[in-house]
Amino acid sequence: MNRTTRRVLLMLGAALVVSALATAAAFAVDSTSFKMVRSQTATANDCLEGAKAHVDVRTTATDQQIMDVALNHAPENTEFEVFITQQANAPFGVSWYQADFDTNDNGFGEVRARGIFSEELFAFAPGSVRAPQVDDADADTNPAFAPVHTYHVGLWFGSPEEAAAAGCPDNPTQFDGGGHVAGVQAFSTRNFGALHGPLRQIQ
Repeated sequence: MNRTTRRVLLMLGAALVVSALATAAAFAVDSTSFKMVRSQTATANDCLEGAKAHVDVRTTATDQQIMDVALNHAPENTEFEVFITQQANAPFGVSWYQADFDTNDNGFGEVRARGIFSEELFAFAPGSVRAPQVDDADADTNPAFAPVHTYHVGLWFGSPEEAAAAGCPDNPTQFDGGGHVAGVQAFSTRNFGALHGPLRQIQ
């Protein structure tokens, strides 16, 4: 191998390393914006057409994140529940209640949440212990499980009645804090991969 060929190969190798580092940096950010899409249930039942959901996440000086969730052209005067989930589609996996909000007379609603909404976001149960039973649907103990990352965001109707009023199925779900009776999922981040929810982008 002559000197010129060796030099070209070294330059090519260096360029590939720089490109790989730039690509990794592009996927690891401290803020992101993304659209949510109508859930599988909403799409299958032709409801919520024209409604739009959008999420902005930014990292603060304290290394926490602020997450803003907004709905436009949605059913008016309707409550929605915000959950962070392991996967976007049923059965969702590990899921936890983050916030709720109501739309106004024009079908606009928004909520701001502060916490950890980054690649470090996870839930786990080191052991099985007794749990408080606030509602009849509550478990009296929890299953033990290893750390599970939860990178997806979902919106559920606050009640089956509100889902029905919007033209969606009135099937009850447990995605609500008041007695665990909510409506079906309205929006999700199923537009992202099952193991690559949008919150994973935040480093």
